[in-house]
Amino acid sequence: MVQKAKILLVDDRPENLLALEAILSALDQTLVRASSGEEALKALLTDDFAVILLDVQMPGMDGFETAAHIKRRERTRDIPIIFLTAINHGPHHTFRGYAAGAVDYISKPFDPWVLRAKVSVFVELYMKNCQLREQAALLRLQLEGGGRAAGGEAKEPAGLLAELSARLAAVEEQAEALSKQLSDESTDAAAVATAAHLERKLTGLRRALDALEPGTSGGQPAVN
Repeated sequence: MVQKAKILLVDDRPENLLALEAILSALDQTLVRASSGEEALKALLTDDFAVILLDVQMPGMDGFETAAHIKRRERTRDIPIIFLTAINHGPHHTFRGYAAGAVDYISKPFDPWVLRAKVSVFVELYMKNCQLREQAALLRLQLEGGGRAAGGEAKEPAGLLAELSARLAAVEEQAEALSKQLSDESTDAAAVATAAHLERKLTGLRRALDALEPGTSGGQPAVN
């Protein structure tokens, strides 16, 4: 069963949170509410999120201050933040949003289709990264555990390598298709850069896996 990604919605107005939930429900992911910056930071202490939708104008800790705290934490600094604001103060205000670490800055009222499309890109990138971490863990198991499966049972190295290779190939294919889609649609530069980083990580993992294959350079010698 594929685990759903979590999306953090931060707004002090319940009606705005309800509207965001209605727009994003079609993505079929887990939507988590936070009614303040403090509440958002508390949620980020325990859960991993694919993307954060953060209202700028909030009493107490506003969106900019909340984003600054998020970016200072090692655990959360790489989570994409999309700022939402009902007030457009011009280029300076927008620049402040990007300077705080936002990947996008959207003024209300926004197009529901555009917002959903932007969020879906980061959800998909997050899911690919989760798959990549899983493949890396399996590869590490092969390197350090001498071919012992996750349940503790011994597994033939050739069989585990074949399984790893097949899983990695599936992720590589999906990542390649996603990168092509992002490039063709001229999506946000941040999303394109994230996809490129994912592909580089996949390439490194593939090289490490290939080195373990019998008969390849750096791997075990072929057995007749």
